[in-house]
Amino acid sequence: MKKKILPVVAAAVLIVVLAAILIVSKVVDKYIPTDEKMDSAEYYGITGEGQVPVILQDKVAGEMSMLVDGVPYLNYNTVKDSLNSRFYWDSTNQLMLYTTPTDVIKIPAGGAEYTVSDEAESFDQIIVRLEGEVPYIEADFVKQYTNMTYETLQEPDRILVTYKWGTIQQAKVKRDENVRYQGGVKSPILTSVAKGDLVTVLEQLENWTKIATADGYIGYVRNKRLGSVTETTISNEFTEPEYTRIKKDYTINLVWHQISNMDSNYALSSDIESMTGVNTISPTWFSVASKDGTVSSLADSSYVETAHEKGLEVWGLVDNFNQEVDMKEVLTNTTAREKLTTQLIEAALEYQLDGLNIDFENLGEELGDAYIEFLRELSIQCRKNNLVLSSDNTVPRDFSAYYQRSEQAEVVDYFIIMGYDEHYVGSDPGSVASLSFEKEGIESTIAEGVPADKIISGVPFYTRLWKTDTSGEVSSEAIGMNTADSTLEANGVTANWSDETSQDYAEYHDPDGALYQIWLENEASMELKAKLIPEYQLAGIAAWKLGFERSSIWDVISTNIK
Repeated sequence: MKKKILPVVAAAVLIVVLAAILIVSKVVDKYIPTDEKMDSAEYYGITGEGQVPVILQDKVAGEMSMLVDGVPYLNYNTVKDSLNSRFYWDSTNQLMLYTTPTDVIKIPAGGAEYTVSDEAESFDQIIVRLEGEVPYIEADFVKQYTNMTYETLQEPDRILVTYKWGTIQQAKVKRDENVRYQGGVKSPILTSVAKGDLVTVLEQLENWTKIATADGYIGYVRNKRLGSVTETTISNEFTEPEYTRIKKDYTINLVWHQISNMDSNYALSSDIESMTGVNTISPTWFSVASKDGTVSSLADSSYVETAHEKGLEVWGLVDNFNQEVDMKEVLTNTTAREKLTTQLIEAALEYQLDGLNIDFENLGEELGDAYIEFLRELSIQCRKNNLVLSSDNTVPRDFSAYYQRSEQAEVVDYFIIMGYDEHYVGSDPGSVASLSFEKEGIESTIAEGVPADKIISGVPFYTRLWKTDTSGEVSSEAIGMNTADSTLEANGVTANWSDETSQDYAEYHDPDGALYQIWLENEASMELKAKLIPEYQLAGIAAWKLGFERSSIWDVISTNIK
């Protein structure tokens, strides 16, 4: 019996021993660091000859740049997206542009010659090289206009760019250590750091720290291999260009004046007869009329003379409402933009305007950069001619981020928020401009980087009378204050205050069963909107449009914006 048991016991012991060995082996293997090294070309994403990665301090750029005879050229998209958004590529004319507060710099692709406001200059290298459809800009030329430094390294060729300045975290390496692609001993090795090396600390985890090495690798080291983390300030000698502006020493009180034909100009005196407190009027005179940048005009000298006699500045409005004009062909073509700018400045000087108001709406994301370039170029000529430049913008939404509000604010004198169309033709019934919508527009615009002292808050003098018929179909019409009141009176309806919108609200049915709804703009709602100007320390208020108001509204505005 004992002889039978012994082999069984021995087998069991052997199984246990083998299992223990296997477990120990797996445990040991789990904690033994791999010595696998990641290929540098794979790490940087190099897939072809001549590709040169750019390391932007804490990240690797998504696009490859290049070296030509040892001279670094930066991919235009890397420059524009990360280093300096004021470079602009005109693919139609094969022209790189850079716009300062005072000059437009034009660099034709393939040459060392360029112009500064049409004055010829030369560089010691070809400035812009075109590979396929992608432009590359010589790094030293970019550096002239950008707060950055760079160096080139080899094996593999790469460009290290420093462009973010201020406080960074650093640590010294306590012992020689491998830098791994990810945090973990089984992650492949990117490079190594030696005792005493200084690395930039990007993120501290429980056992690992994400670092950037001095030679352009971003990876992970074990926490125990680093000394204390310290803060260091890095800086660069660079003078940012100054965008001077016209800033009035009073609160702007502007009203837009819709001009549909030349005869409309001649009614100015009667249109403003009861108007008080307003110091700026913006007639809708100019429109982009063709793809070559031609401007149509309804401007009139006698209008300006009358306005000036009444103490009003005149800011001529420019729109893009001509549906037959493809704004892409206008804004992306330097020749067309120049013609547009020239015609606007010539008209402003001819008619002795005080400023221009740009109202380009619904451009689409693909034209965001081109629109900003247009404003930059126009702003130069406005500064030279002492003309106020303002731009009209909707309440910020994610889909309109391409309007680059903070960059607009850098170049324009005043930034107008069109704080209406909360509900619009084609939408569900609702307020054109509730108080919360006005506040949201102001707060969101400031949050996007527009200084409060440049913001003019746009308010509506109109409302919408909404109709929902028995089939559920919704329609509306825009009406002024007096028309709104007379409509309610004719239907025997009294409006009641809505705390939700901070407006008077009314509704009624017609004999056919259709529902009518209206959120009123009147003295009560306008007082609250006007009070937002001093509350947020804004530059002023703008109202759309002259003729929709009643005379009592002027005192309400002028009293409450101060």
